[in-house]
Amino acid sequence: MYLYEFIGTAVLVLMGDGVVANTILKGTKSHGGGWVVITFGWGLGVFLAVIIAGPHSGAHINPAVTFGFAFAGLMDWSLVPGYVFAQLLGGFFGASLVYFFFRQHFEITEDKAAKLAVFCTGPSIRSYRSNMFSEILGTFVLIFTIFHFVDPSFSTSTITDVQIGLGSIGALPVALVVVAIGMSLGGTTGYAINPARDLGPRLVHFLFPMSHKGSSDWSYSWVPVAGPVVGAFIAAMAFVLIGI
Repeated sequence: MYLYEFIGTAVLVLMGDGVVANTILKGTKSHGGGWVVITFGWGLGVFLAVIIAGPHSGAHINPAVTFGFAFAGLMDWSLVPGYVFAQLLGGFFGASLVYFFFRQHFEITEDKAAKLAVFCTGPSIRSYRSNMFSEILGTFVLIFTIFHFVDPSFSTSTITDVQIGLGSIGALPVALVVVAIGMSLGGTTGYAINPARDLGPRLVHFLFPMSHKGSSDWSYSWVPVAGPVVGAFIAAMAFVLIGI
């Protein structure tokens, strides 16, 4: 179960950070592909990760999803630490693969901000209040929509009997939700909406050697962690209250 959360998150970050690297690092054949390529690349990364991990762990592949299910009473809190640890470790491993895969392109890219953007998110306009709102709302849309992929007959009276996870709703709908969030709400902060896709890869940027490497921007790093957790909590409470 935890192993597949690790594998699923690693695949997600490999494909997601990979499409960013492929689009913005110097000398790649996809250089300059743009935002549409990036948003679809991340969505397809979700698609692959859910296919792989869904039957085994529910394919949360995102601490915000895990917390959202726990907040709503859809999973045992005792499982949360293991899921989150596996997701964070998977994010680190997936980003490490991206580093080695594109190492030659990192070496010839002089843009420090571009290198950081491969691994983690950052605000277009730095305003912690606005940046938090962006991450909270984007994650709310993700989690609230995921809850509504559940069988319409679901009710809080049967909540303990429901086996729920991203894998139970099918890979494609979730991928399309992520694409929609990226295209509509992603331009302000880069739509982390997932602490594991930001924190682990940011650590890779911090630890691994790279020429022309700038700061890992740790002063911002709490936003793509705290924002998604708060958004997941609000989505869970809204869904439970509406169900009542």
